[in-house]
Amino acid sequence: MSDMNNVRSPGLLGATQTTLFVIDIQERMLPHIHRGDDVVARCGMLVTGAKMLGIPVIATEQYPQGLGATVPALRELLPAELPSKKRFSAAAASGLLPVGERDDGRDRVLLCGIETHVCVLQTAFDLVSLGYRVGVAADAVSSRRDFDHDLALQRMRDSGIDLVSSEGALFEWCETAEHPAFKQISALVKEN
Repeated sequence: MSDMNNVRSPGLLGATQTTLFVIDIQERMLPHIHRGDDVVARCGMLVTGAKMLGIPVIATEQYPQGLGATVPALRELLPAELPSKKRFSAAAASGLLPVGERDDGRDRVLLCGIETHVCVLQTAFDLVSLGYRVGVAADAVSSRRDFDHDLALQRMRDSGIDLVSSEGALFEWCETAEHPAFKQISALVKEN
């Protein structure tokens, strides 16, 4: 008889399998993004929670000379050096190796950032081609226009990319109320 307490669907995010990827949340672009402040708050919550749970966080900036630096509210939470890119897909700039070349078991990537229909979508598709199971925090991505955002989410979902809420991702990473960081994660969600 199997132990039902150890059952875990591969469709759920796991803290030991996931990398969080923050894409291009920059000063000159953000004022034009629908729900931009909400996206920043959700990305900040994900980055903070990822750090609490020991999940690696990577981030990129799209042509910072023209679009500015990452917004200060997130910049202080992210690694010191952020790769800059001109290509819309951030997959190459991320430094993530194809899944078959990794030895750390991290074969999942959760994306957040802007714009949903350009950099997020192209990154998601390129990471899938590198062997990753990709998720998108649907409340932590956005575009200038709702139509573009909605269509991009639909296209990604139709292509097998997982959509999740930021809060859902945090609790999937935590997995159980017995996790040592559960109270911190719960408090983080309540304050956001």
